[in-house]
Amino acid sequence: MRTHSFFGRRAVIALSLLGLAGAISPAYAQTADGRSLRLVVPNQAGSGVDAVARAMTNSMATAFGRPIVIENLPGSGGMIGTQQIVNAPKDGSVLGMVSSNHVINPFIYKRVPFDAIKDITPIAVIASSAVVLVVNPDTVKAKTTREFIAELKANPVGYSYASAGNGTVLHLAAEYFTSEAEVSILHVPYKGAGTMTTDIIGGQVNFGMLPLVVAAPHIKSGKLRAIAVTSAKRNSAYPEIPTLAESGLPGFEFESWIAVIGPAGMSAPVVADAYRRIRETMAHKEVQASFLAQGFTLSTTTPEQTRPFFEAELEKHKKLVKRSGAVAD
Repeated sequence: MRTHSFFGRRAVIALSLLGLAGAISPAYAQTADGRSLRLVVPNQAGSGVDAVARAMTNSMATAFGRPIVIENLPGSGGMIGTQQIVNAPKDGSVLGMVSSNHVINPFIYKRVPFDAIKDITPIAVIASSAVVLVVNPDTVKAKTTREFIAELKANPVGYSYASAGNGTVLHLAAEYFTSEAEVSILHVPYKGAGTMTTDIIGGQVNFGMLPLVVAAPHIKSGKLRAIAVTSAKRNSAYPEIPTLAESGLPGFEFESWIAVIGPAGMSAPVVADAYRRIRETMAHKEVQASFLAQGFTLSTTTPEQTRPFFEAELEKHKKLVKRSGAVAD
């Protein structure tokens, strides 16, 4: 079965530079009175989502016309922080920044205290990121996707793959690959991308999926070999790496993403204004440069596009989690 990301079915909305001057709009008049805007990040400081949030802070403050306070509320796969977003005032004074884990958690945790769709207001997907299939060059002979699949099929019990933990994006990306390749390979979960990268380089495991920005220096040094990226198109920063779709698994597409959300029940004018200001933030060159440096593709889906995207991603990850048998560690 093939699943397709929303990003593969639409063109990325062009970001146009917008004027930054102007009075606070009526939609924000009730809350833009000098108070800070709380941006809840359900991840620990130093995480990828946190890095994105902090790269946006200065430009967001300009676009929203008020100070931005980032609140890191990690725990339970992001559910502790997301609960705060769900319970926040509906006036736009509190927004949240979530990742793909938002649509994975409902299927790996026995209990999630909110509905991933009904209890939030999706505002915009702001960035997506492919991951790259990497192998240990000393234990894997293959240099292409087709060669690698053939090598795995010839001796499936002789190989293992690493992930950053059960039910993580990197686990599900690898599970998607092995499923599409029609091979069953031993999964070795780790506690994060750092330790799994070390063990792939060391040869304790043979391969895995890694964020491009994490894998890039090791690919350059020759410690890892890149087989293919999971996006529908080649990454502009690493154009020499083919996609899985073009090199052996037609239709394959898998990307992680980051989105801005609010609590359910936000009025249409408040949502529209928040979206406009997020889009204005994303138009800043320094924000764009920071995102690209971290391996992200920029986008700014409209609120009308973001809700169906969330729904499609929820359904996609439901199938992937079921196929993997993943449960929260």
